[in-house]
Amino acid sequence: MKRKNVILAMLVILGMVTFLDRINISVAGSSIMHDLGLSPSEWGWVQSAFILSYGLMQIPMGALGDRFGHRSILSLIVLWWSLFTAFTGLAGGLASLLIIRFMFGIGEAGSSPCSTGVISRWFEKGEVGKAQGYVWAASRMGGALTPFVVIPVMLSVGWRSAFYLLGALGIVWAAVWYWYYRPNEGRDTVKTKSAPVSWRLLLGNKQFWLLCAMYFFYAFGSWFFFSWFPTFMELGRGFDKTELTYAVAVPFVMSMLGNIAGGHLTDRLTQRYGIKVGRKALGSASLAVSAACMFLAAFIPGKLAVFVFLSLCFGIFDLMLPSAWALCIDLGHRHAGTLSGAMNTAGNIGGFCCGILFGQLVQQSGNYNLPLYMIAVMLIVSAVLFAFINPEKPIIRA
Repeated sequence: MKRKNVILAMLVILGMVTFLDRINISVAGSSIMHDLGLSPSEWGWVQSAFILSYGLMQIPMGALGDRFGHRSILSLIVLWWSLFTAFTGLAGGLASLLIIRFMFGIGEAGSSPCSTGVISRWFEKGEVGKAQGYVWAASRMGGALTPFVVIPVMLSVGWRSAFYLLGALGIVWAAVWYWYYRPNEGRDTVKTKSAPVSWRLLLGNKQFWLLCAMYFFYAFGSWFFFSWFPTFMELGRGFDKTELTYAVAVPFVMSMLGNIAGGHLTDRLTQRYGIKVGRKALGSASLAVSAACMFLAAFIPGKLAVFVFLSLCFGIFDLMLPSAWALCIDLGHRHAGTLSGAMNTAGNIGGFCCGILFGQLVQQSGNYNLPLYMIAVMLIVSAVLFAFINPEKPIIRA
């Protein structure tokens, strides 16, 4: 097997580990809320403590990987967040849980930007969409596997043990990555260190702000699935714990398939019709259709309807995800890690807002459906913004 394919396989495994560690707290949410006596509003802050630090550290982590290399940086950040995954099982109340989740987010912030940086150094332009698609599909598979891992452990020995188990997985990955990974000598200048990116250039570019705004509104919707979704299905639509396993897993499987299909589609459409069709037409259309599915999930009552429409929503809007992350390579070239970190920072600000506003709306109205209408509007705005991005005009030249 070619070395770049082994590296991609390791990034795929990392994508799974990243989301296993991230989603486990959402699957265990109702049990943690009960044991620690947390209200829906307080639980919203717990979810958003992670999103806050995760968003704030995207740019620094992406820049560190670009400048100093992805072997040591990626190993260190995975080790960091794996330790705080395990520490989550030691939380005794709201204050300790907020601190642990904030520190956990600092580490996980580097996963996607550094993975994008690795892909930009090992894969050609016509391959980056597929590579991103497989990595993001793996992250969704991690989300799909989480209830099958966490719920049985939680029911047998308690929710705390699930965090100890998943923390150990990340520590093993970090050790293997540090032992195996070496830079691509043909394309990587890590030994001489890349020059730092010009923030004046980035901040003065309209494309940069369109990219960040598009991802802010997209992530406002996507973070519902990473934070409130299991709690919504259980407390908002009446799924019990055994039903919840499949009710949570299937939408993540749909998202996984969407990412794989989206990765192949963006590369194929780019090669056949040009980068404008392959990137932004696919992304914009996917977001618009997913907004309609989110609206129908809120509007139509019942367990089956919400399961079907939210599964479709998650799968369809993630058709655009490989396009969005491939855009960071198209627009940022050797500073793709930094640019993707900036984009993901904006996304996580959106996710932070979603976590807080969802909890506040539920607490004030007692209605779990109301926030879904808000999310549908956010996805429409993201679709419009995506249509205005021009992937043929790089922000940073190669």
